[in-house]
Amino acid sequence: MNIIVVKDSIAGGKKASELFCDACASGAKVFGLATGSTPVTTYQYLVKSKIDFSNCISVNLDEYVGLKPTDEQSYRYYMEKNLFEFKPFKKSYLPEGSAVDPEEEVKRYDQVITANPIDLQLLGIGRNGHIGFNEPGSSFDLTTHKVALTPSTIEANARFFENEKDVPKYAYSMGIGSIMKSKSIILEAFGENKAVAVAKMIEGPVTEECPASVLQRHANVTVIVDEAAAAKLKK
Repeated sequence: MNIIVVKDSIAGGKKASELFCDACASGAKVFGLATGSTPVTTYQYLVKSKIDFSNCISVNLDEYVGLKPTDEQSYRYYMEKNLFEFKPFKKSYLPEGSAVDPEEEVKRYDQVITANPIDLQLLGIGRNGHIGFNEPGSSFDLTTHKVALTPSTIEANARFFENEKDVPKYAYSMGIGSIMKSKSIILEAFGENKAVAVAKMIEGPVTEECPASVLQRHANVTVIVDEAAAAKLKK
């Protein structure tokens, strides 16, 4: 792992956007994208940059089950407002949260990932060490799946909803097995509440109880953390 410690999330977003631009200039065509509060500054810098995604493809990590693309809390809506409106891709894929048949949706999205091998995957990390919505205990071999969100993840996502009862309890997620096939990976983590997870990911044993720890086995991972998120690292 290449560990980059920055002052704050703004500096982290700037650095991640530079890595995106470098990858695009080097011929990367398929970008795996993440949502939530962590990558916001990265997308802000990408919007300001000269990067051109018009001949590129995006493949998102996850989507809430039960939300339509037009729902303001859906990840499709998030991506439109934070990136796609300003930097459109030739094609953008996300799981279909409102799909009628979950099993068919899982198969469809696996086919999308297989047909579009990811050159650069952007990740965040949950307080419990999850990546995507691969919660602790998730098999490292998983591909796309429907997952029941843990109470800690539901609590963390509640700030985006008016009422906690409205927070979806299930999501579709790219599996760890699929994430690990990405040619290169950037993981961002900001804030003291991510410090324990970051330390377990980088310096702890590789275990399904900390899904992000599997990244120790990947050949090309860059971890961008601010000083607060890096606080519990020993080295």
